Formats: sequence, structure tokens, C-alpha cells
Amino acid sequence: MPRINLHVFIPTALIIMLFSCSDQKEKQVEKKEVSSLESLEKANRYLVRTELEDIENYVRRHGWKMQETGTGLKIMIYNQGNGERAEKGKIAVINYQTFLLNGNLIYTSDELGQKEFKIGKGGVESGLEEAIVMMRVGDKAKLILPAHLAFGLLGDDNKIPPRSALVYDIELVSLK
Repeated sequence: MPRINLHVFIPTALIIMLFSCSDQKEKQVEKKEVSSLESLEKANRYLVRTELEDIENYVRRHGWKMQETGTGLKIMIYNQGNGERAEKGKIAVINYQTFLLNGNLIYTSDELGQKEFKIGKGGVESGLEEAIVMMRVGDKAKLILPAHLAFGLLGDDNKIPPRSALVYDIELVSLK
């Protein structure tokens, strides 16, 4: 009958047990991570769906006939200008009023002055920049920017709360 060297057998057995326990713990952690990711995705889908419903209800309440772009921007040009068409590289000058979906007025050009920005260079909400290139000087438009086209998950650390859709009433005053 062969003799088992216990000095080799016991440490080897302990190492095998530790690794097998470690594998089980890693599998449990992976399952929890996958479960957490699925929960976050589910919560995100819910938030996006409720935001879209809130936007649709807002549009319906106001009786607006809006176009929707592929990004989710909603725009309604309600006063046609006859000026130059906006394009990348130009500096847009706009008058504006910015509202939350609950109707609260948060920013206006009357209070803060006209907004100027170079089209295509960022520095403003991506939805506002997207809308401007659809306009001519003199156009007045209503815009609704879903949160991902406005200030996103964080808001602006001032008057715009996290995950807020914005309603703009804008006029493209000039291009430079």
C-alpha cells in the first residue's frame, strides 16, 4: 500500500479548497454585477420612457405640431424669417426663454442677455445647436430638448435639476 506524504497532501488540498471557494465567490460577485447592471438598465429605460411620456403630454397640452429629429429634439418654427440660413462656423445670436416641463421659467435673454455661440463648436446644449442649423435669421421656434440633449444626468448646478428636459422659445436674431 502506497504511503501518502501528508506534508505535501494537506497544503495541496488547502490550496485547492481555497481556489475553489474563490471561484465560487467570483461567480457570485459576477452574478451580482450582472444583476446590478440589469437593474440599472431597467431603471434607465424607465426614466427615458417617463421623460418621453412627459414631453408628449406637454406637447399635447399646448397643442403644438412639432417635428422630431432622430436624436429626439422636437422643434416647431412658428414664425418664418427670411434671413440667412444658419450653418456651422457662423456665430449665432439668439434671444431665448428656457422653461422646465413643469412650466417654470428658468433663464431668459431679457435677464441674462442674448446668447452667442459658434455653431459646431459646442459650448451650448447639443439640442440647441442642432436646432439652430434648421433655422434662418428671423425664425422663432419652440424646442423641446430631452435631458440627453440638454444638461443630462447632472443638470447645470444652478436652476436646471438633474435629468431635466428643457423647453426653449428662441429667436435667431443674427449670424456673424
